[in-house]
Amino acid sequence: MAEVSNKQVILRDYVMSGFPKESDFEFKTSKIRLNVAQGSKSVVLKNLYLSCDPYMRNRMTNSTGSYVAPFTPGSPIIGRGVAKVIDSGHPNYKKGDLVWGMTGWEEYSLITEPETLYKIEDTDVPLSYYTGILGKFIPFVSSKAPNYFRYNSYIGWILIALSLNFVGPQNALGYPTFSMPLFNLFARCLPDGFYEVGSPKEGEYVFVSAASGAVGQLVGQFAKLKNCYVVGSAGSKEKVDLLKDKFGFDEAFNYKEEHDLDKALKRCLPDGIDIYFENVGGKMLDVVLLNMRLHGRIPVCGMISQYNLEEQEGAHNLFCLITKRIRMEGFTVFDYYSMYPKYLDMVLPLIREGKITYVEDIAEGLENAPAALIGLFSGRNIGKQVVLVARE
Repeated sequence: MAEVSNKQVILRDYVMSGFPKESDFEFKTSKIRLNVAQGSKSVVLKNLYLSCDPYMRNRMTNSTGSYVAPFTPGSPIIGRGVAKVIDSGHPNYKKGDLVWGMTGWEEYSLITEPETLYKIEDTDVPLSYYTGILGKFIPFVSSKAPNYFRYNSYIGWILIALSLNFVGPQNALGYPTFSMPLFNLFARCLPDGFYEVGSPKEGEYVFVSAASGAVGQLVGQFAKLKNCYVVGSAGSKEKVDLLKDKFGFDEAFNYKEEHDLDKALKRCLPDGIDIYFENVGGKMLDVVLLNMRLHGRIPVCGMISQYNLEEQEGAHNLFCLITKRIRMEGFTVFDYYSMYPKYLDMVLPLIREGKITYVEDIAEGLENAPAALIGLFSGRNIGKQVVLVARE
């Protein structure tokens, strides 16, 4: 088969600090054959949807202490996506199959080790959902995998770390597994997961930061299913209205318009907070600690306010953990991989019956992928940020 052109999004160079800019990326057109070599177990994909995730910011640096290998300057960005199989030498995949997994920010990708792909069986829901609400983590990394699947080192998790939800333990090959943020939440919403950290009880007071994002919108809805009183913070009036009118939050506020976050929390949650689902870190975490109730719980999912800072902000009110006997715990998903089928059995009916609402912010065109990713860090997106590369 003749070669075809393949548009790609390339990282020009490392971005060590500050907010990434569109000029940090470039577009390149390469050539690719849409068939696999005879005897190969590779798979050729036509990429349909790409996921934009906060953890990708860490991969734009060349830090040797990171839990995940950096992107390679001059090469396509790598991330989670949904794709259609164009050709396959692997027995588990055939032409026309729909899959999701790790792929390149390009029109077509050659996947030499398709063990990191997952066939999509349920197609009566939007395919883009497999970049988020219906996705799970990648269970293993091969010793022969390309650089973007390798880890420089395994960092033991501590209580307050950035992106606490992206890495699991080493597998049999000696490489850590890694996850995406949403299955962290989803696993936690199952009895042995989320309830172990948050332990929500009917009537409790729940506060969610970054509440209109990919994770926050679902945390609030799952908490409402548990009959909790739920308050969220977001960065615009449109997002605040979305929280209350579409996701069913009891109250919400625009943190950008609040000159005193402590007063905002006391206004919305005068009796205090039982569970704080942490997505932001920084000043928000500090103020929340002052407003936690006795024996409160703080599941730590992420700290997006800190990702682009040269010097990360410290917390000043950690003594509240002692005086209020607060449980604050970061979490990963490696203990919950086996629960993914159970999760699908739970969440698919909720989606089909309209009991869970999932909002996506879809940017159309590969050329808009850098702006979509960068927008995560200024709160430009409303809901899960996805890039539409091509329709089936």
